[in-house]
Amino acid sequence: MKNLVRGGLILSVLSLCVVFIYAQTQMEENLIIANDSQIQLNNIENTVTSEINLIQNDNKQTQKNNDKKEADKAAQTNKEQKAVKETETQENEQEQTGNKVKKTVSSKSVGVSKGRFVATAYCLRGRTASGAQVRKGLIAADPRVLRLGTRVNLGAGAYSGNYLVADTGGKIKGNKIDIWMASCAEARRFGRRTVTLSILD
Repeated sequence: MKNLVRGGLILSVLSLCVVFIYAQTQMEENLIIANDSQIQLNNIENTVTSEINLIQNDNKQTQKNNDKKEADKAAQTNKEQKAVKETETQENEQEQTGNKVKKTVSSKSVGVSKGRFVATAYCLRGRTASGAQVRKGLIAADPRVLRLGTRVNLGAGAYSGNYLVADTGGKIKGNKIDIWMASCAEARRFGRRTVTLSILD
């Protein structure tokens, strides 16, 4: 949407420039200049329109890629949950028959549980408080609760996984975290959620 507004502003400024030049020409040159200006305006308009179309297509493609990644991640999480349930079912069946079962722990659940946190999302660009470039897999947290550089595991539905505490925030106090997202639309969709957090380090 920003690119569309920028394109409109550029088109408006260029149109004003063409009108200003046109107004200062002599009367006998009006027809020639008007034709040239119209051709230039059409060329500029075509260029701006094609750039807007390219930007919109890129945005749609990026959104499709992000949606596909989220769907793949959700499918992977579902597979893992099914595998855990199947293992538990097998353990229960073997316990009922009297066989001893060797219990295994999923690598996802290893870590010290810190309980429930309120999670939001942000989409800023630049560097984090630790000096790293923002990227997927980073979260902002209160350094008094979670130190910078701490690896954590979040239970947040489709956004579950391992994250690195690499940023802080002015409004991130106590049991609150902020998950970095690639797009602001995705961050708005995430909203505010209660998640479970375990420290891996």
